Amino acid sequence: MDENTTSQPQKIQINTQDEMSRGRFSNSMLVTHSPEEFIVDWLFNSPSGTHLASRVIVTPGHMKRIISTLSANLSKYEQKFGSVQAIGPSDQKFH
Repeated sequence: MDENTTSQPQKIQINTQDEMSRGRFSNSMLVTHSPEEFIVDWLFNSPSGTHLASRVIVTPGHMKRIISTLSANLSKYEQKFGSVQAIGPSDQKFH
């Protein structure tokens, strides 16, 4: 690519079924790992108990890219909307 050519973001077409495209709500997560993989369990804590919303398994290299991308996007979000305040575990109980 020469200096006069600009790089355009690549468009990716994602095919999915309706149920998956609606997404899943998660208000908790559990991360475990081995030398070969990270397992991220997205959980939904509700008054009736904790439910597995989704499980994603990735390589360590991909996990590092995910963390970098999430960090960059959180920074962009906070620049636009203000600082996000994380609440402590004791504040997350159902009343």
